[in-house]
Amino acid sequence: MTEPENPYSELTQTACCLSIRSTHLSNPNPCFLLLLISKQRNLIHQGHRPSKSQPNTTRTINPPRTIKTRFLIISDTHGIEFPPGSPPLPRADVAIHCGDLTDSSTLKEYQASIRLLRTINAPLKLIIAGGHDWTLDPCIFSQKIAEGIRRFDPAEVKEAFGEYGDARRLIDESGDLTFLDEGNHEFVLANGAVLKVFASPYTPSLGGDWGFSNTPSGAQNHTFPISQGTDVVITHGPPLGLYDMTHDRRRAGCPELFAAVERARPRLHCFGHIHEGWGAKLVAWRDQQPSSSSSANSSGNEGKASHFTHIDNERSIPIDRLPSSSKTRKRHPTTSTPKQKEEEEEARKCRTTSHCTSDDDANPLVFGEKKL
Repeated sequence: MTEPENPYSELTQTACCLSIRSTHLSNPNPCFLLLLISKQRNLIHQGHRPSKSQPNTTRTINPPRTIKTRFLIISDTHGIEFPPGSPPLPRADVAIHCGDLTDSSTLKEYQASIRLLRTINAPLKLIIAGGHDWTLDPCIFSQKIAEGIRRFDPAEVKEAFGEYGDARRLIDESGDLTFLDEGNHEFVLANGAVLKVFASPYTPSLGGDWGFSNTPSGAQNHTFPISQGTDVVITHGPPLGLYDMTHDRRRAGCPELFAAVERARPRLHCFGHIHEGWGAKLVAWRDQQPSSSSSANSSGNEGKASHFTHIDNERSIPIDRLPSSSKTRKRHPTTSTPKQKEEEEEARKCRTTSHCTSDDDANPLVFGEKKL
């Protein structure tokens, strides 16, 4: 694809929400987003810490150096691989997979996902688990394997899913993939930037025995402890109100996740899970929040941060989303209209967006005021 004139987006004082995923489970080409941003490198990491022996004099300190950084974001590949002859994806400084590496959590599907991720040209590749990756969740693993052994040949169950820890071992021994457990992480990138990341695979339960699920009421017992100053939040599921609408018009996002992201206000939040919610948006936070007495919303979360009360929709900018006619369940190829086929083909392509202040982009990120 053609690169934009300003192929980088700068992270300075903004935050963003990205929902990137495969549009259909059967898609041979999952959807990707190439986010081009620049990251201010911490002065301490540049060796600018004042010396204790230095005289107490006033001096001018140059502003932090910005380092342009490319993020390639992918999610919900479900064990598929690129078809032979597919063009390579654009190079990135950081590649992120937001979970659901597999469909049935078999070892063969993990191996397929590892092969797919190895084709991506990025020095740092960060991945998290999703609900389909239940062999990475010890509680669900024990439950489902015990059930499988009762119903099927134990040898076949072991061959398909292995022992607990085998799937994680495949990822850890792949050589160039970094699997993130829930928590806060920090990386010094190959380009010199310092990147602070929070990761979590947990999503509200939509029914069934999926991995890393919380209660249907919205994970009230899950706090998502995102550190202040976090640059990127990687979750499998969406926050409530952002790209979380399901086929049957239900919002599947997590209100506790929204509140945690609002408190931390990272530069970038990327997630997957709800395939039909594919899209990207530059979200502007409200400068002043309404009082708790006036912040009730239709979800019943009175007094809590919500997409109704804490997002300034007039200043927020949609970047891309799946065409409405493509948000239906999978159609047979012979029943799709030419327009639907064109939209579905377009949805498989890699999207590129740039939000750099130093490059005079039209919609730059501003840390604490906006998020992608």
